Amino acid sequence: MKCCCLGISNLPPSLSDSSVLTGKCRFGFRYYYSPLKKRQMRFHGFHALRCHKMYVPGFGGASPESKAARNLQDFFTYAAVRIVLAQLESYNPEAYQELMEFISHNSLNDGDTFCRRLMRESPRHKSLALRILEVRSAYSKKDFEWDNLKKLAFKMVDESNTRLMREYVTETSHLENEQ
Repeated sequence: MKCCCLGISNLPPSLSDSSVLTGKCRFGFRYYYSPLKKRQMRFHGFHALRCHKMYVPGFGGASPESKAARNLQDFFTYAAVRIVLAQLESYNPEAYQELMEFISHNSLNDGDTFCRRLMRESPRHKSLALRILEVRSAYSKKDFEWDNLKKLAFKMVDESNTRLMREYVTETSHLENEQ
């Protein structure tokens, strides 16, 4: 059995004989493991039987939610850059051109790296970077429609699953008819 938060199973981990593993999972339940007497993992208040969350391996100790949050942060940086560009285009064409030039040479895939490079470029670019950071924060806290994101994600997954299952049934029924 695994903890859905930590991915720790009831199989003893490879620890030295004097080690004791203790801690709390993200739901606040305590766990410990003591290899001294070859005891298996014991969870105090272990919640896997009550918890309906799936354990998702392969995120390097992070949760899928933290991976999605990181991607959203990069997206918010992209959105903030687009907003700042639109503002600059109308009232400061020179700064608009400078930012466009910087974007053409620097990737926006990692928002923090992009802003860090922009701050180190020149004092003028530093003010643009600070403006992007302000807009990113304001957009994520006040303007982004989180409820709509959840609804759209559910809808898109359901529609995609239905479409893929329909395609599969259509393909397999054609194959059966040909045989």
